Amino acid sequence: MSAQISAQDVKALRERTGAGMMDCKAALQESAGDIDEAIALLRVKGQAQAAKRGQRSATEGLVVSYLHHNGRVGALVEVDCETDFVARNDEFAEFAREIASHVAAAAPQYVSEDEVPDEVREAEMKVFAEQAAGEGKPEQVQQKIAEGRMRKWSEENVLLAQRHVNADKHNGAAIEDLRAALSASTGENVIIRRFARFRIGE
Repeated sequence: MSAQISAQDVKALRERTGAGMMDCKAALQESAGDIDEAIALLRVKGQAQAAKRGQRSATEGLVVSYLHHNGRVGALVEVDCETDFVARNDEFAEFAREIASHVAAAAPQYVSEDEVPDEVREAEMKVFAEQAAGEGKPEQVQQKIAEGRMRKWSEENVLLAQRHVNADKHNGAAIEDLRAALSASTGENVIIRRFARFRIGE
């Protein structure tokens, strides 16, 4: 017997993932009402759709600026999509503004994991491996500790891996989750192309 899925549950899942109503309902039924499992199911489905979208070029978009009220921190962000229609959409513009304010507050170093130079990754991993070795744990545990610290480093330095600074508003979602949700709701390839952050004295 399939689980009874309330409209409230479907709405909550839509807000968290940006997926369509019917997709949310189907995922909740498949997961017997388990929200986390439904999110995982939607993510797998979304990744398959996003892979198709990812092959389409994003040549429209917006450059958005954010200036902190004290005038000491600011950011410029370019967010791209496929059509001028989506670029002029309020949801798209709001997303770009949210990313600009996040960049100003969180100071990421790179947009994505792909942008992290190999030498930077290797240097960080070496430090984490040496730290773990000094803690006297078995070798296989040391490797796991070093990898965990590398993940944490990514979450602190890579924009798409960071949790949005406005955690309450975005339910602790990572920037990549917000980007994927917007891509799903617009049906277009959405790319955070680049950013620049400015702070007085830096």
